[in-house]
Amino acid sequence: MDSRKETPEELIERLRQEELKNNPFGAFSDGVNRAEFGNSTGLFGGLGWKGTGIIILLLVIGYIIYKLLN
Repeated sequence: MDSRKETPEELIERLRQEELKNNPFGAFSDGVNRAEFGNSTGLFGGLGWKGTGIIILLLVIGYIIYKLLN
C-alpha cells in the first residue's frame, strides 16, 4: 500500500467497492433508493467547496431572474 494518506473520496470508493463484493443485492437496493429519492453525493462529492458554491450561486441567480421575469 502507498505511504500517502487516502483521500476521503478514495476511502468512500474503496468501501463502496468492498460492499459490492460482499453484498451485491444490497448495492442494487442502494441504487434503487438513490434513483427514487435522489443523491447529491455524486454531484457535489467531487466538486469541493468552490464548485458547490458556484452551483448554488448559479441556482440563486437563476431563481432571481425567473422571479423578475414573472
